[in-house]
Amino acid sequence: MKEILFTALPLTMLMLCPVPAMAGMNVDIHISLPPAIVYAEPPELIVLPETYIYVVPDIEADIYFHDGWWWRPWHGQWYRSRSYNSGWSYYRNVPVFARQIPSGWRNQYRERRWKGYKWDIQRLPQQQVEQNWNGWEKNRHWEKQQKWGVKELQMRPQTRQPFHEVQSRQPHPNSRDVSPRHPKKNGKHDKNQKHQENQGHNNRN
Repeated sequence: MKEILFTALPLTMLMLCPVPAMAGMNVDIHISLPPAIVYAEPPELIVLPETYIYVVPDIEADIYFHDGWWWRPWHGQWYRSRSYNSGWSYYRNVPVFARQIPSGWRNQYRERRWKGYKWDIQRLPQQQVEQNWNGWEKNRHWEKQQKWGVKELQMRPQTRQPFHEVQSRQPHPNSRDVSPRHPKKNGKHDKNQKHQENQGHNNRN
């Protein structure tokens, strides 16, 4: 009877204890990956003005290319891959470049205007972007040559004076000039002037 009791007791405890508790609560939380996007052909991209962020504009999903990676936000999480159509992996943080993405870029793309200016959009083959993105960014390609297709947007900084120059040349109208009207004489100059005045006084006497 005792042998039967000692044999049944461990089996009963095994059935009552949950498996995660027995495994030291080492539970692997599975993060689902975004669904695949089927492309009829390699996608074309556009570059968002004032950035070096490339985006596939003609699909509903947000697919970006930046810094050699393809990026995709999905259900509040970010994923990235070396390929535009496969190999997505979970990215723990929000990528830094995401702060530069205007929330309304799709509307501006449809209207062909950027911040109110005409936007001559250049479509870029996927392979061309992957091969040239690094050199374009190092050489500031879009500023120097294409100007992102928004010429008026690039003309404004060239005609604007730097802030420190504006401050030095154009003082605020409410500020008062408290500097003396005549330059302050140093001590050496004052002594020489007094010495000359004394000599003139002695000669007259």
